[in-house]
Parts: sequence; C-alpha cells; structure tokens
Amino acid sequence: MSSPNVIVICGPTASGKTGLAAALARAIGGEVVSADSMQVYRRMDIGTAKPTPEETLGVPHHMIDVAEPTENYSVARYVEDAIPIVDGILARGKVPVIAGGTGLYIDNLIAGRQFAPFEASGKLRQQLEAEVREKGLPALRERLQAADPEAAERIHPNDEKRTIRAMEVYLSTGSTISAHNAESRRQPKRYTPLTIGLNFKDRAHLRARIQQRVDVMMDRGLEREVQQLLADGLSPACTAMQAIGYKEMAAALLEGRPAVEAAEEIKLRSCQYAKRQLSWFRRNPDTHWYLWDEIPNFSDALVFSTDLCTSIGIQ
Repeated sequence: MSSPNVIVICGPTASGKTGLAAALARAIGGEVVSADSMQVYRRMDIGTAKPTPEETLGVPHHMIDVAEPTENYSVARYVEDAIPIVDGILARGKVPVIAGGTGLYIDNLIAGRQFAPFEASGKLRQQLEAEVREKGLPALRERLQAADPEAAERIHPNDEKRTIRAMEVYLSTGSTISAHNAESRRQPKRYTPLTIGLNFKDRAHLRARIQQRVDVMMDRGLEREVQQLLADGLSPACTAMQAIGYKEMAAALLEGRPAVEAAEEIKLRSCQYAKRQLSWFRRNPDTHWYLWDEIPNFSDALVFSTDLCTSIGIQ
C-alpha cells in the first residue's frame, strides 16, 4: 500500500472534528475539506455548526456553502466537486485534511468513485415519477426486479428515490446500477488516507456534549434561522430541510409548538444519529481512535495527531 497522502478526521456529531481539523491543518501546512452533507448549503449555518472565521484558525476550508438549499445535493455531486479540490491541494504541495461526520461522503471521496450516469431532471425521470403516481411504487419495483434483482434486493421496498434511480441507470445506459457499482468497487482507491477517529471514553459525556451543542445553537438563533428559510419560501419537504435541527424546528414553527420542544427533539435525534455514525466509522479497522475524557483536550489531541503524521512522513 502506498503512503497516506490525505488525512481524514471523522467521528460522531459534536466530537470535536472541526477544532482538531483546523489545528492539525495549521500545524502541518494543510487545508480542510469538509465532508458534511449539510454544510454544503448556503444560509444554513447555525444548525449545521459551520466553523466561524475564528474557528478556522486562518486555514482554508473547502466544500462549505457550495449549494443553495433548494438543490438536491448528493454524494455523487460531492465527489465530483471535491476531487478537483483535493487534487489541487496536493498539487500545491499541501495536505488535504478531510473532516466531517458523513461517512458516505468520506468513503466515496477516498475511493474516487464514479457514479452511474443518469438524467438528474430529464424526461426519463419525469416518466418514471409519473409511472409511480399512476401505478404505484410496487409496479416499478417489479420492473426493477426483472432488470436488476440485486438492486431490488438491496433497495428498501418503500425507497422511491433509489428505485427510480436504479431504473434510470438501466434504461439510460443498458447496464444495471449493480454492475456499475461492482466495477467501481474493483478500481483502486484514488487517495490513501491516514484516518483519525474522535469519540469520548464515556458515552454519557458524548450525550452531554451533544445536548450542550444544541443549547448553544438555540442561543445563537437556530429558531430565527429556520424562520427565515421558511419565509424565503424554502419547502420543509426539500432535502436540505430534512437535516437534524431544521426538520424538527420547522415542524414546530409550522405547527405552532414552542421552540423548546423542537430543541429537545433535536437533542434526541442527534444522539441517535451519533450512534449510527459510530457504527459506520468503527467498520474501518485502520482508524486511529483518540478518545476524549469529559472535556476535550485539543492540545493533547493535536500532539497525538501530529505524531501520527510524523510517523508516516507528513510534517
């Protein structure tokens, strides 16, 4: 295996990824590439915990504020947008520090995965959506079962979006999405990562950190931020508004419930999400985990991280 040429900092929500990424990038002459599926959206700052100018420590941060909330941003688009950025950082002789909690984005960026082509908003998609409205999703799934049994088995019976995508790929390319994905997985990874995972020794401390973070978001004006997005005409059903924090607050506002109820639900959903994130990241046996005590000590974590970088020749 070739020597690592990028650093990945991953972990559950509120685990300190932003702080360590900026500090490590500054220490080794790197630039940060966000791997957060919601920080890509403009005007969604508080609920996504985007780094403030002070928190960036003067280090360039990429893949933040690259899409409008009305857009349906995807992992395929993220990989397409992020690869030139990572390649550019490497070409300048600097180290890309990929930091975030969206494991799907991180894994596909490291792989440099090519996604099956399809017409994102073309006639074929419109035809398939009309077919679902007219005949129901089970009828389209029968067609998918005949064309791509593997995809039909993998995709949940109620997942209309992925069922339509799988049929789009087959009808527009003549090849199944399963065959395309299998071919993509056989390709060597585009980047070789040194992966650092952040978590707490005690799960109770992570829960407390998440709850505190939501309280800070409320103090900073999460309610006003969501109110403004709704006032601007953003649909509560769009992809961006499904993010934890926005979905719950929008529902409370539209239903006339107090924001404090939304805040408690956000805390619950965030803790549940953190468990799913940890399950994802723990699958990687090559991750070097740094476990915080009750209060994160970024000085110690920076020493741990820079020592790892030095050991593989990144300084």
